[in-house]
Amino acid sequence: AVKRLMKEAAELKDPTDHYHAQPLEDNLFEWHFTVRGPPDSDFDGGIYHGRIVLPPEYPMKPPSIILLTANGRFEVGKKICLSISGHHPETWQPSWSIRTALLAIIGFMPTKGEGAIGSLDYTPEERRALAKKSQDFCCEMCGTSMKTALLPLTSGSVSSQADKEAKELARQISFKVKKKNTEQKLVNHRNINNFRKLSSIAMWKPSETQNSSAVAGQERTPAVSTTSSSTSLSPRQRRAQQQSQRRAPASTDFNRAQQPRVNTNHTGSTVLIVLLTFALAALIFRRICLANEYIFE
Repeated sequence: AVKRLMKEAAELKDPTDHYHAQPLEDNLFEWHFTVRGPPDSDFDGGIYHGRIVLPPEYPMKPPSIILLTANGRFEVGKKICLSISGHHPETWQPSWSIRTALLAIIGFMPTKGEGAIGSLDYTPEERRALAKKSQDFCCEMCGTSMKTALLPLTSGSVSSQADKEAKELARQISFKVKKKNTEQKLVNHRNINNFRKLSSIAMWKPSETQNSSAVAGQERTPAVSTTSSSTSLSPRQRRAQQQSQRRAPASTDFNRAQQPRVNTNHTGSTVLIVLLTFALAALIFRRICLANEYIFE
């Protein structure tokens, strides 16, 4: 990170008429930048100052961008939400640099905030007034004055090329973000569909096994029906169905063999109950007879 930042500091040492950025004297991971408002917009004529806070993992992780000048597009003193800032590490590319971030800020200023973090939607009149007022801003931390921070604006090819590059970069970044969002939506849609399919299969399997066991318990099904149903079942379910069909006749034969035993047991218990009833009646009758003889005597 230090080597990369030293290289970028050397490349951005000389200010241009559109942007300039340099690290603080005591902190290489905090930069102060100045950008000119894009022409043919509500920010035309404005010069805006801000901070770039870089993580130790730079360039593998994106920087955080904070505006210090009131502009009507981004909040002051708050980390703004851009696809190249720390709020969206998933869209950051290590090949991007601080110069890329500066051009992206210029390119994104005329766009709509759409409720993003740190975004504002001022009226065009308010933004023009803030653009005019921004020229008098002076940073207390680095001592940069907006009147001398950038080179005078010229109508040469360099200025027009920087404007075109900023617009094209903003368009490409927006396209990549939309593409990734679309891909994420497709992935989520596929996951939902797969979940629905799995849930429907899970609901279908118990009912299928219950039906197969009920049919096997009643009687043997024809060979044609078993072959047609087996084609829609997995090998494991086929084996389970065959085993249940094999066990079903044995269970029916066993039940038939057990029925006579159950009937004989039932008859024996009935006879025993009748005998006990007669014995109890005899005892009661004998008791009555003995009582009558005692009274008679």
